[in-house]
Amino acid sequence: MGSYVPSTKAQQQEMLAAIGCAGFEDLFKQIPEQVRLRDEVNLPSGKSELEVRRVLEEIAAKNVVFKTIFRGAGAYRHYIPAIVKSVAAKEALVTAYTPYQAEVSQGILQSIFEYQTMICELTGMDVSNASIYDGASAAAEAVAMCRDRKRAKAYVSAAAPPQVVETIRTYCWAAGTEIEFVPEQNGLTDLAALKDLLDDSTACVYIQQPNYYGLIEDCEMAAELAHQAGAKLIVGVNPIAMGLLKSPGECGADIAVGEGQPLGMPLSFGGPYLGFMAATQAMMRKLPGRIVGETTDHNGNRAFVLTLQAREQHIRREKASSNVCSNQALCALTAAAYLSALGPDGLYEVAQQCLSKAAYFAGVLETAGLHQRHQGQHFHEFVTDCPVEADQLLKALEDNGILGGLPVGDNGILWCATEMNTKDEMDRVAAIAGEVCS
Repeated sequence: MGSYVPSTKAQQQEMLAAIGCAGFEDLFKQIPEQVRLRDEVNLPSGKSELEVRRVLEEIAAKNVVFKTIFRGAGAYRHYIPAIVKSVAAKEALVTAYTPYQAEVSQGILQSIFEYQTMICELTGMDVSNASIYDGASAAAEAVAMCRDRKRAKAYVSAAAPPQVVETIRTYCWAAGTEIEFVPEQNGLTDLAALKDLLDDSTACVYIQQPNYYGLIEDCEMAAELAHQAGAKLIVGVNPIAMGLLKSPGECGADIAVGEGQPLGMPLSFGGPYLGFMAATQAMMRKLPGRIVGETTDHNGNRAFVLTLQAREQHIRREKASSNVCSNQALCALTAAAYLSALGPDGLYEVAQQCLSKAAYFAGVLETAGLHQRHQGQHFHEFVTDCPVEADQLLKALEDNGILGGLPVGDNGILWCATEMNTKDEMDRVAAIAGEVCS
């Protein structure tokens, strides 16, 4: 940090004297002598800033960075306006701690409040929390919200992303919640099968929109079926797709969750990301994590506070309803800056480009011999069958500096196109695929 200055020896002695210690030995006198470390720590000698930089650059050089990417499956490459990084990198925001003391935390509290507002607008829900660790844990927390004494069974779509499914499964195992899967048919959740599965022990249904194969689900029908059985509907959404599709709120969902990485966060070899989570007013008091509310101070001025949830409820071990103890505030700020920079029209344009470019890409791959596995409407991802071993084609693309799609079952490939992909790049992939497959 630019303004960070370590304490001097004199300052250290002054602080020690203030607490009645003659030196550091007095500070640690409560530690038993037999467990104290007296020998030198077995670490290499220190390096200069230049030497450290060289070492780290050598390590970083081992990473393979692709200029052209056609892979998604939960983490997506989008254009990030320069203003987003400029705002998120401000030192006062990077170093801000959890805002327990509202009177000295108005700036960070307002940033979280604005983020929550944008998530509510994006999802069509009534209330949002301050954010969860990632999209998968947000989905698992949502399932936990719906469980009660009489209803302890969760149905999860088999067309949901594997990482989301595994996280929900882990949370359910730990909480004693029964989990069953709704089969998929032709790449979509089999709603007819769901109707037959639902009973009065069902707490919730989880469905992904768009789903893992990029297909657009009938969330309105899923909501109707869930509510007829007295269960809740949780919809996991891609936030960029919300620029075009009906929001979960419009579809009748009770809870909306998702991975916020597409909202201004680079791929970064896997993180940090954030999960967003919003719910209807009826579910508000079950929403885990922190919620920032708007109020007025004693002078009648607009002010912000943490509301509804006390931090202590999350550290009560088995009595806690959630284990969320953080809020990913810097990532949430990044998402808010991204949405502010784009605005509704910009988000629509990004979503429209994703949709149209994926349609073009699917078409040129079709001419190269890679036929779409599912014929339903898709957003910016789709699955093709591969006439040769999928790894063979993906290796050929890697040799040309292109990260291809993700291999999926039965020698399929899950492709992804965003606004970052150009027509020339898509044509080049099709040409390479044509050569390999012929």
